[in-house]
Amino acid sequence: MPGHHVHCIWQHDPTLHAPRKYQRACGYDSFIPDPLAGLDLTLEGSIAGTVSETERAIGALNTDAGPALAPLARLLLRTESIASSKVEGLQVGVRELATAEARSATGAQASPTAREVLSNIDAMIIAVAGAARVERFGVPEIVAIHERMMRHAPNAAVAGVIRTQQNWIGGNDHNPCGADFVPPPPEEVPRLLVDLCEAINDDRLPPLVQAALVHAQFETIHPFADGNGRTGRALVQVIFKRRQLAADYLPPISVVLATARERYITGLTMFRGDSVAAWVEQFAEATARATWLAHAYVVAVQTLQERWRTQLGTSPGAPRRDAAAWAILDVLPAHPVLTAPAATAATQRATRSIYDAIEQLVAAGVLIPLSASRRNRAWEADGLLDLMAGLESGVVPAR
Repeated sequence: MPGHHVHCIWQHDPTLHAPRKYQRACGYDSFIPDPLAGLDLTLEGSIAGTVSETERAIGALNTDAGPALAPLARLLLRTESIASSKVEGLQVGVRELATAEARSATGAQASPTAREVLSNIDAMIIAVAGAARVERFGVPEIVAIHERMMRHAPNAAVAGVIRTQQNWIGGNDHNPCGADFVPPPPEEVPRLLVDLCEAINDDRLPPLVQAALVHAQFETIHPFADGNGRTGRALVQVIFKRRQLAADYLPPISVVLATARERYITGLTMFRGDSVAAWVEQFAEATARATWLAHAYVVAVQTLQERWRTQLGTSPGAPRRDAAAWAILDVLPAHPVLTAPAATAATQRATRSIYDAIEQLVAAGVLIPLSASRRNRAWEADGLLDLMAGLESGVVPAR
């Protein structure tokens, strides 16, 4: 993205608790990008073709999955937010996280890292469902997404707070001199965020191109002290939803970005120079692979769901077709670790019938009890967490 550097001086600070060399005054260059709203971008034919093909693939994903597989939409969105956290170094295993989510629903305590990733999932769901529907997307929506992302982080005090100090990427922890990248000075951030929101509300560019530019510009502005990457990747999903590119099923782009993190960072660096089109091409290619992976896993989960139905239907004393057990199978892809309250809320069936249904599904081998305790019980959906782990790792499912 075209822009310019401003040379700044980091002031001498003898009170800083750091080695003496970091207490000295030093110079650094802060990058201020040009406004994004109204950008006139022309893409060469091959890149425009990649963008068009990827947008068609996202449309096909949403058409092929259809309303019958609605629970898979939550599964894909959940995987996106887990992978987005992984890009930032928040490592929580799929099984650990699913169990922590079930424990949290029953009032039990999860680990700090699991709570932070669960907040990311919550923020992603809220961002896509809420912020995508507002008539005019603005800075308050960005702040709200960030606040939800960071409310359980160790540095939760920065949640929803636009920075008023200089930040930087790389280098040392004490000053920006020698950093890999120094975002705009804090006084530039408010106007740049307003401009960014104008770009989000402008639908003249293809949705995929708009998402690529908005994400990279947000990362360049880096408006928060922490959590910028996760918030910026949430904005991609917001744009896809606002533009109706992905009405229900959002491709987990962060899965692909997490498996090629260095290339992702290189792409963002290219965007800040004269290679905006190259960044758009890289983003489109990542989105295309994410869409292909999503489609493969939609098919894999659908196959698993059919296996569950066969197991239940052929089990001794199989329930009638209108029984609660069948209703649970319909929503189970959204709940890899299931609790009775979650099953009750998802199916709108009576609590007593839910417990009977869970017993039937355990007998059929569809649900696996995670403990023998009678309190705060949870059950794992057989085979689903293995599929989720594969999707999060970007591995193509076996046929």
